Amino acid sequence: MDQLKAMQYFAEVAQTSSFTAAGKRFDVPASSISRRIADLEQHLGATLLNRTTRLVHLTEVGQEYYAQVKSILDQIERSETYVRQYQSEPQGKLVISSMVGFGERILIPLLDEFRALHPKVVLDVRLSDEVSQLNRDQVDIAIRGGYAPNERVVAKKLMNNQFIPVASPSYLEANGLPIKHEDLKKHQGLFFRTPMGPTPWLYQQNGQWHDVSPKPTLISNNGKWLIARAIEGQGLLMLPAWVVQSQLESGELVSLKLDPPLQISDGAGFGVYILYETDMYRIPKIKAAVDFILARAAQV
Repeated sequence: MDQLKAMQYFAEVAQTSSFTAAGKRFDVPASSISRRIADLEQHLGATLLNRTTRLVHLTEVGQEYYAQVKSILDQIERSETYVRQYQSEPQGKLVISSMVGFGERILIPLLDEFRALHPKVVLDVRLSDEVSQLNRDQVDIAIRGGYAPNERVVAKKLMNNQFIPVASPSYLEANGLPIKHEDLKKHQGLFFRTPMGPTPWLYQQNGQWHDVSPKPTLISNNGKWLIARAIEGQGLLMLPAWVVQSQLESGELVSLKLDPPLQISDGAGFGVYILYETDMYRIPKIKAAVDFILARAAQV
């Protein structure tokens, strides 16, 4: 029995719930698919599929086996892709996951330039503030804000991600300028929500961290909405400096100067990172994209 082929057939049936669909996928009769999986079940001494006249679905042990088989087949596919693309020009689908703000403001304009340089690369760009895992989510490159992760991946810093407090001139005229950190508690606040929750407003003094967050009037993970409401004078806002740079330059928002500066965490090493797996960097499309993003982000 060709166990690898049987595993491929089984995985396809598990995904489609159909011997016929699996047969079309591999260009073999449905009966061949069914027979090969029956041989696999006999080899394992377990029933993987419940079969009826209309439906095929996984048994409990079949579900567990499918999860492990899928992981094995994904790794085989990755290994074959690496071998095929080794020493070739950048080509094929490249999956990039990025946090929304960075993706919209910085990454996507850069990727238009990258596509012109590498027309054989098909970009699959996914913007989300949810944390993605390269292996689990089948992502080639991920861009995250925060700290360098503990995953077994390469993490290179693209830029600082220092959050700064800002407000519109109209808000400050109506509500006064915060002079001391504790003054912030008396103001209205617009809060950016990360996957870990709304960002706190912290400062450190004499080795102690203090939370001086204003009173929340709006919480969202949509930076554009928060910025628009801040410009309208609905509250103080704290976002990364690169996110509000254009509004600061236009005068729609002004930066609040406090010493020591505010933070959203009591840790060090906060930044925007590009992540990829070490062994995948040798694939031309991934190497080309990583090198390009690192070089161009440094110029932003």
